[in-house]
Amino acid sequence: MPATLAALVCAALLTLWVASRPDMYLDPDRRVPLISLAPMLTASAIGVSLHTYMRDLDDTAVRPWWPRRLAHLLVLTVPAAALLALAVPGHSQEFGAAAMVRNTLGAVGVTAAAAVVIGARLSWMSPTLYFSAVYLSATSPRVNKTTVLSWSMQPGPQRGAWAVGLALFVIGTALYAARGARPEGPRA
Repeated sequence: MPATLAALVCAALLTLWVASRPDMYLDPDRRVPLISLAPMLTASAIGVSLHTYMRDLDDTAVRPWWPRRLAHLLVLTVPAAALLALAVPGHSQEFGAAAMVRNTLGAVGVTAAAAVVIGARLSWMSPTLYFSAVYLSATSPRVNKTTVLSWSMQPGPQRGAWAVGLALFVIGTALYAARGARPEGPRA
C-alpha cells in the first residue's frame, strides 16, 4: 500500500506540473489528454495493489473479507481522486476537477472489475485499452456525440458521463469487494 500511495502522489505531482503550464489555460481542450492519462495511471497503480499473495487464506477465513477489500479500494481511490482534482484547477464547464474526479472513479471501477475477471496483475490493461481507444477515436462524430461511449472525454458537469463513471465505479467496487482478485498461477 505505501508504494501505491507514493505512485498516486507522483501522478498528482506530474499532473500538477503539466496542468500548470501557461498554455493550458488558453484552450480548455488541451486538458483532455491530461484528464484521460492521469486517472488511467492512478487506476493502474491501484489495480496492481489489489493482488493477494495468499488467496487460500482469503477463501478459508472465518470472517468475511469484503469489508477489508472495500476499505482497501476506498482508501486508495479517495486520495487519488482528491489529489488529481486538486492538481487540475478549472471551471466545472471545462475539463477541470469535476472531470478528473469522474474519470478517476470510472477508471478505478474498470480496473477493479478487471482484477476480478483477469487478475490484479493484469488489471491495468483494461483502463489503458479503453481510455486509449476512446481518446484516439474522440474525433469521430459518432463517438464524440455519444456520452455513454465517450464519458471520459466529456466536460465535467455532463450528467450522462457522471452516470456512466459512477456506475462503473459502483459495479467494479462491488464485484471486487464480493469476489476479490482472480487467483493467478496454478492452484494446488
